[in-house]
Amino acid sequence: MRLNDLSPGRGARPSGKRLGRGIGSGLGKTSGRGHKGQHARTGGLRKVGFEGGQMPLQRRLPKVGFRSAQARCHAEVRLGDLARLVDPIIDLPTLRRAHLVPGNTLVAKVILKGTLERPVHLRGLRVTRGARARIAELGGQVED
Repeated sequence: MRLNDLSPGRGARPSGKRLGRGIGSGLGKTSGRGHKGQHARTGGLRKVGFEGGQMPLQRRLPKVGFRSAQARCHAEVRLGDLARLVDPIIDLPTLRRAHLVPGNTLVAKVILKGTLERPVHLRGLRVTRGARARIAELGGQVED
């Protein structure tokens, strides 16, 4: 069996409507479009959400919320999460491999939350003032 031998099961794919094939077919002459009018013409379809000239629902309702474009590529990492890592040098690829930040993250920031008991070496990450002080207190390093 080859890929080009595969076909859908019998009855799985109904045949399409054969439009304009005589009056006996039920879809002859006007092809099921009725007589005249916008829907009978080529390209005569209204845009999505059109309500006959009334102000459409999506324009009547107020705008709500805000989605930051930066939030998609920025992430925060807690100090307590760094304690679980075994790598001596922690950078963005290390955080991605450990699934502490999403794969599309471009910038990660370490924040002071949780406990850290051993010195860590951070490279290429942003660090808050409090987290920086805690890492220095333990004898760790932060490279910017």
